[in-house]
Amino acid sequence: MELRKSQTFFLGLQHVLAMYAGAVIVPIIVGSSLNLSTMQIAYLIGADLLTSGIATLLQVWRNRFFGIGLPVVLGCTFTAVFPMIAIGKELGLGAIYGAIITSGLIVFIISHWFGKLVRFFPPVVTGSIVTVIGVTLVPVAMNNLAGGLGSSDFGSAMNLSLGFAVLVFILILNRLFKGYIQAISVLLGLVVGTIAAFFLGMVDFTPVAEASWAHIPQPFYFGLPTFHASAILTMTIVAMVSMVESTGVFLALGEICERKLTPKDLAHGYRAEGLASIIGGIFNSFPYTTFSQNVGLVELSKVRKTTVIVVCGIILVVLGLVPKFAALATIIPTSVLGGAMIAMFGMVCAAGIRMLGKADLTDSNTMLIAACSITLGLGVTVTPNLFAAFPSSVRILLESGIVVGALTAVVLNILFNYDKIK
Repeated sequence: MELRKSQTFFLGLQHVLAMYAGAVIVPIIVGSSLNLSTMQIAYLIGADLLTSGIATLLQVWRNRFFGIGLPVVLGCTFTAVFPMIAIGKELGLGAIYGAIITSGLIVFIISHWFGKLVRFFPPVVTGSIVTVIGVTLVPVAMNNLAGGLGSSDFGSAMNLSLGFAVLVFILILNRLFKGYIQAISVLLGLVVGTIAAFFLGMVDFTPVAEASWAHIPQPFYFGLPTFHASAILTMTIVAMVSMVESTGVFLALGEICERKLTPKDLAHGYRAEGLASIIGGIFNSFPYTTFSQNVGLVELSKVRKTTVIVVCGIILVVLGLVPKFAALATIIPTSVLGGAMIAMFGMVCAAGIRMLGKADLTDSNTMLIAACSITLGLGVTVTPNLFAAFPSSVRILLESGIVVGALTAVVLNILFNYDKIK
């Protein structure tokens, strides 16, 4: 589908809105947990948006050194949230950023060898991983639909009605329209839902009024980084977990874009993430990974052009420099986001099921690989305290449903199909 400049802009904005809530919640959680001031948390948000944009542009820029060149949007990995809080409380902010910079450098160095593992990801493994990615995102969508965990009106009739109305509106647009209108159906759903919420008294413009017009993130805002072995080990494990998650996202997008990825492609993708984490550490931001929710948006919109993601990255950079604009996205009610997320995350599940269809599901071993990996991935997600008694270094690996599902699929595939792996 050929796109005009205005169409490309709105498609890029749609990607920004799809990942915005996830992008800003991380600095809010980390900042409040470490007792940072409102001004310091505001800095974290601005720096996060700026570096998310830079990281996205690095990933979409396919060159001889880094960048996978797929419609990938990068944001802070949620896997890093609680490890960063633990490091910050014990060793200080400098230790967080020293560990992020070092782990990013390690990812950059090992990406060449990690990329050669693609032969361990046949359709049964990639399909299982992508399906797990989709199902583990479902609780996020449903909690947002109800108003967000911890909200005083969680599960209220108003929240549920508004969220489902947004979902129905998106479905109607996809049923009645093709082309551009269908492609921006999620964006239109968010806009119409927010307008409806305004008339219902659910929109607060205070964040927009209080936000400043200009904000320039500066290197080492919180002081020079410090380097501690325990913190570096922890963040390196987090980085390895992110690489496993990213592998599933890369393969899913490769399937959607009808592009067969090579080990070199994967290595370029990992290298871009490592470089993005180094930049994040320098600007006192966060480590970055691919955002799986945007995969659903690519599938739903049917627009696979990287120019749209370039626009998304530029918008994120601008939002990081102009907080007044960034605050506009924060007025979207959580239930409105939840309604849109159901459609997007559901498309990720559907993409995984489609990929599984390419595997020989008449074979009992193949069925067992898919069954165990999806069940364990979902089980860890819905039972978050399952590994609470384990050491924190082990929990980093086991508390992510995506990682557990991915590792299960890979290990079982090696166990049952080791003679077929070339």
